[in-house]
Amino acid sequence: MLKQTLRPRRLRRTANIRAMVRETELSVRDFVYPIFVVPGENIKEEIPSMPGCFHLSVDRAVEQAKELAALGIPSVEVFGLPEYKDEIGSSAWDAKSPVQQAIRAIKQAEPELAVVGDVCLCQYTSHGHCGKLCGHEVDNDATLPLLAKTAVSQAEAGADIVAPSDMMDGRIAALREALDEAGFSHVSIMSYTVKYASAYYGPFRDAADSAPSFGDRRAYQMDPANAREAMKEVALDLAEGADIIMVKPALAYLDIVRRVRDAIDRPVAVYNVSGEYAMVKAAAANGWIDEKRIVLETLTGMKRAGADIIITYHAIDAAKWLQS
Repeated sequence: MLKQTLRPRRLRRTANIRAMVRETELSVRDFVYPIFVVPGENIKEEIPSMPGCFHLSVDRAVEQAKELAALGIPSVEVFGLPEYKDEIGSSAWDAKSPVQQAIRAIKQAEPELAVVGDVCLCQYTSHGHCGKLCGHEVDNDATLPLLAKTAVSQAEAGADIVAPSDMMDGRIAALREALDEAGFSHVSIMSYTVKYASAYYGPFRDAADSAPSFGDRRAYQMDPANAREAMKEVALDLAEGADIIMVKPALAYLDIVRRVRDAIDRPVAVYNVSGEYAMVKAAAANGWIDEKRIVLETLTGMKRAGADIIITYHAIDAAKWLQS
């Protein structure tokens, strides 16, 4: 009897064979594209630390939304820079602020595009922290009603999903109650449930003008060393009514993504954050990497780890590459 040699390479021989046995399939339908809206008209200014990403006025944000829809990208997440800031971030729930205007205009132009509103106060407060201050600390319980106002204002503008990113305890229950009482029981909550105090956020804070004026956010965002704590946050947010659970950042926390995916039956999102994006763009600009292959490999890794939804600044390029 002939000795058999195991040969896994047989199923790697050609592109079509590899496609037939591929276990994970990255799709344009997996993507959410984040945009940054600013006051004014006809503004499209590249963000220096995030090449290929722009500050957009509402009219240009609508143009961007039309491009996303044409590419088959199903969703956009709207961040904004307000016209004014104050101690409590009241521009976050101002119906005339760029985020609310952009949500309204995008839904009018592209009704089928799923619009996500980022619910946080850091880019709206004069101090850059994610809530109302008591001295030099964020007052958790005093912040909840402000977040609820923001979520309701975004729902009124037409948001399909609100995404609280503040990491206050109890905010999912507060938002769910406020949305339901305001007649928005159909609006989903995508919670930034497992949000680590990460150095990968640097370029975003430049883009959103949201760097804290003192201290940092380690008192309310998670310690990067902790995994069991992540599962505690997941359990709490599910109990409070979160529809989608997010892990942020993505790349350095794929072990957490897998743990969450294995533990729950709700959709899992990841945020491929600004620092992850900027490093790839910088290396590609220097000719050190093949940008297309690196991006698609990275996004596939996130999906393989268990992500159903990938929020990524690479979405437009990746959509084009996947369709080419």
